[in-house]
Parts: sequence; C-alpha cells; structure tokens
Amino acid sequence: MKQSYFSFGLLVAVIMAVFSSCSTPKDIAYFQDFNMGKSIIVQNPVEIKFRADDEIRILVSSDKEELAKQFTLSVSSGSGDEGSRYTIDSEGCIRFPMLGKIHVAGLNRQELQETIREKIMEKGLIRDPIVTVDYSNLYVIVLGDVGTGRVLIDRDKFTLLDALGASGDLNITGQRTNVKVIRENYGKKTAYEVNLCSAEDLYSSPVYYLQQNDVIYVEMNKKEKRNSTVNGNSTVQPAFWMSLASFLVGVTNWF
Repeated sequence: MKQSYFSFGLLVAVIMAVFSSCSTPKDIAYFQDFNMGKSIIVQNPVEIKFRADDEIRILVSSDKEELAKQFTLSVSSGSGDEGSRYTIDSEGCIRFPMLGKIHVAGLNRQELQETIREKIMEKGLIRDPIVTVDYSNLYVIVLGDVGTGRVLIDRDKFTLLDALGASGDLNITGQRTNVKVIRENYGKKTAYEVNLCSAEDLYSSPVYYLQQNDVIYVEMNKKEKRNSTVNGNSTVQPAFWMSLASFLVGVTNWF
C-alpha cells in the first residue's frame, strides 16, 4: 500500500512539474498596468534630427516648373519624381544646387524644409517655393526573439512600438519585461531597458521615441533558454519527464 501511495505521489509531482514547465508565462500581455480610464503621461515627443551619413531626399516645386528644375540634381546623382538624394557629409552639410553648402545636422525635417525655402526666397530665385524633405534610408535595427532586420523610419516621430509592430511583433517566447535599446550619441553607446508589460515604464522611457540607427534587442524568456540546447532537444522537455515518470513508477512497483 505504501508503495502505491509513493508511486501515485511521485507521478502527481512529475505531472505538476511538466505542466508548470509548459504553462504560459504571465509576463506576456502588454500594458498590464493600463486599466480602463487610467491616464499616463507620455515622454515628450522627440522628432528625428539629421546626422552625418544620413540619406535624405529634397524636392523643390513651383508653379513655374522651369525655375524649380534648377534645384534638381542630374539623374546620375539620384534625382527623380520624389526629389534629389543627398548624403550628409561628416561636417553635417549637403551641397545644394544654387545655394551651395548648407548645414543640416541637428535639424528636423520641417526645420530643413523651412531653411531651404527661406534661402531660395532670399536669393530671389523663386518667389514662393514649396520644399519637401523626406527620409531616404533612415532605419533602426531589430534583433533577437522577434521578426528581425532593418526597419525603415517612415515618420517624424517613430516609436519603439512602431518598430516592433513593423517587424511582426515579438515571438511568444520573447522576453517583454526587459527589451533592450542601444543608442549611440557622439560616439558613445548607451543601453536602455524597457518593460513592455508596463505602460507607465514604456511611455516614460527616453527611448520610447527612437532615433535612426537605434538597435532593439529582444531576449528569449528564461524558460525558453532553459529548454533550448544546440540540437533543439532538452532534458527538461515534457516528453522526457513523462518517460522518467513511467520509469520511476515501474521501478517502485518492481520493489
């Protein structure tokens, strides 16, 4: 009788271990502290500002098409219907037709549009030009337990949620409580951690609004790390535990 109780108790313990190892982690749902009717202050919006090596497109338009054409680079220099393409040099400048050297580093898109527009009017080249500046090849990098790759920046205020959403969201095994964002400023890299399960932590983070070249890294959760090996098998997989349970019960019955 004692052997039967022992066998039954052992089997129950092993089954509980199996189901606990297979249970869904509670740290999966986003915004767990964001209840209905609650308000959270969002970090002040930060717009993308241009830096050296950024690639941008600039288009000058006017009701007098011939005048506007003088601000278009040749086709071989990267011109088109969406404007001419420029790469910001190491000094933070571009060379613009008819205007010469313009310092653009540190300006956002609207500020650069207004700067070029004013310079054109100051020189009397066009009375009322329309200047459009767009991002050409600005991106963030997404790595880890998530859809990975380069995510192009397509708006002035580009958030961490924008990047993760564009990459296909985190895998179910991705760790949401400490997503890392690595940012470089003036040659110095700084790492930040963001808890996606907490709306308050996310929206108040200094990296909620991303900058070009930010790196986002999502780790596997601890349970997935434990369950993973080089060949994809593991001694803590449910099949292993069920086999072990059968073996132990058989052994106790033998005695």
